[in-house]
Amino acid sequence: ESSHFLKEINNKLRSADTILLGIDLRKPAHILEPAYDDSAGVTARFNLNLLNRINMELGGQFEPVKFKHSAIYNEPDGRIEMYLESLEDQDIWIEALETSISFVEGEKILTEYSHKYSQTEIESLASSAGFSIKQQWFDNMNWFSLNLLTPKSTPLNE
Repeated sequence: ESSHFLKEINNKLRSADTILLGIDLRKPAHILEPAYDDSAGVTARFNLNLLNRINMELGGQFEPVKFKHSAIYNEPDGRIEMYLESLEDQDIWIEALETSISFVEGEKILTEYSHKYSQTEIESLASSAGFSIKQQWFDNMNWFSLNLLTPKSTPLNE
């Protein structure tokens, strides 16, 4: 999906154009998971707000206190997965859908993927989308990169 997204951008560019792309780099789970499940609960409140939005915009009957936020690093796929987990068996009516959704205790709603990339994956992603990496910058911990990409010369980019 990332490659497809970048290809779509590339198709709109001319050969002299560039794109500056920030990419989060792979790092250990003990670094990533607390960043997405912080002790102050900021990310949890952000994630649980999804239920409030469904209530306001779609006439949902979610009680956010009956769900908990969790963030798990799926290392093989290089992504943080954020979930809302039902704390009990419950049925939720959503007016706009004219339907009720049943949850069993422990059932999870997947709310977000946040992908992380290695240097090799960045190079492959850029190339597969028709870009060359003109320059890269990294933070002092080597946890984040800025990538200046230029379209490879093709007739589509002229």
